[in-house]
Amino acid sequence: MAAIKKTNAMRKLDTCKIDYEALEYEYDENDLDGHHVADFFGFEYEEVFKTLVTKTDDGEVFVFCLSVDDELDLKKAAVAAGVKKLNMLHVKDLLQTTGYIRGGCSPIGMKKDYPVIIDEMIELVDKVSVSGGQRGLQIRLNSKDLVSVVNAKVTSVTK
Repeated sequence: MAAIKKTNAMRKLDTCKIDYEALEYEYDENDLDGHHVADFFGFEYEEVFKTLVTKTDDGEVFVFCLSVDDELDLKKAAVAAGVKKLNMLHVKDLLQTTGYIRGGCSPIGMKKDYPVIIDEMIELVDKVSVSGGQRGLQIRLNSKDLVSVVNAKVTSVTK
């Protein structure tokens, strides 16, 4: 089997000397959600986190990570970010803003170090899986290491 090509997320973890497992999975355009990932690997939904990117009206970007089974509460998210209002970033702006595409957006190794806020659910799991920076690739790592490497704030941001 061919070696997995290093992504920015993997390079960042390597630089920080954080242990992780890179896992490839099969998908199609209809499978670009975390439930498919969890089902493919047999992980609990609470262990697979999606990355959502938001923006203020002033253009300030905030990144949120939450379990694939949860839904981001934009009001709670705005409070957590210390801003008045947040909107989801348009998919067409994702690559230019983060360096990643939909279905492959990782909270690790974005173009800039945006503020990252992770839902408190992460405190209930030892290992977590997030996008590895491209479609069909997940990174599984210690949940505390994820919080540390992205310098995340951990709080409740879900409905």
